[in-house]
Amino acid sequence: MTDAQSVVRDALPEPAWMEGRGGQPEGYCHRQMLDAVFYVTDNGIEWRAMPVDFPAWDRVYAFFRRWRKQGLAGELHDRLRGRVRTTEGRDREPSAGIIDSQSVKAAASVPAVSRGYDGGKKVNGRRRHVITDSLGLLLMVWVTAADVTDRQAARAMLPVLRTRFRKITLVWADGGYTGCLVTWAKGKLQLTLQIVKRSDDMTGFVVLPRRWLVERSLGWLMRSRRLVRDFEASRFQRGGSAASSPAARASASSTRAITRRSNTASATPSPARIRSASAWRASTAARAAVSRSSSKPITDATGYLPIAENELNVRTLPRRHRHHA
Repeated sequence: MTDAQSVVRDALPEPAWMEGRGGQPEGYCHRQMLDAVFYVTDNGIEWRAMPVDFPAWDRVYAFFRRWRKQGLAGELHDRLRGRVRTTEGRDREPSAGIIDSQSVKAAASVPAVSRGYDGGKKVNGRRRHVITDSLGLLLMVWVTAADVTDRQAARAMLPVLRTRFRKITLVWADGGYTGCLVTWAKGKLQLTLQIVKRSDDMTGFVVLPRRWLVERSLGWLMRSRRLVRDFEASRFQRGGSAASSPAARASASSTRAITRRSNTASATPSPARIRSASAWRASTAARAAVSRSSSKPITDATGYLPIAENELNVRTLPRRHRHHA
């Protein structure tokens, strides 16, 4: 994590000992721990093969396992997703989603109780079922055996999605979610499941509306070597789980991608931020004009003269404050 991406530290959950709720102070910085988890996920190495530049591998694994069980990793991911959506001019809580799945091969260490054979993709392993928002940001991950169909996983995922995101009323899906699932979601969950199909007269590669967003998100996940093949030996039910170690790996990879996107979004303002900045400049110019016409300078609510950021001269600051400008 670079210095520019480390601005996500204010989105990290606060430890109990820092809020006076007891507990022993932590011995390692959260940035070091997150860097170690991201390194393992991106490079696909074993925990014991972690370089000496990071903390001890057992401490990092204990940190990752504790955050996964207590839901802190998901909380960090949700905060960063809300920040990116706000930067892009969207509401923090989405109102629509896209659902899809991806089958990956499983290593020999994966137990037979949590793996299966996908006859359509000819893959023996596990399947990741993901739901993203209209920006392609991850909302939910559900890892099952590869022989679990899309409709079976959607029956378990959609009620949880409806509970976590009350504003979502529309979900786009492919042809694998057709059938009675559409009427069940409409009647039980008041959720519209819209199927985006590929027409029969299409030939070659065609970008389908809405579905390309979740396909791009699945491609982002495959950039992490730890997710190209499922190595997690944790046991869970064949029906899947959102709190399993494979799902936490996918969330960690998505968190890494969101930190990069958050850094890019802060460097490239959205149209909403540009309009807000233009209104601020116009207000500052009007106040400066009134200040020049009057004998007494007009200050803002803090008591300081309004000044544009590009008008700040570092050489006018005291020497001890120049490195903060």
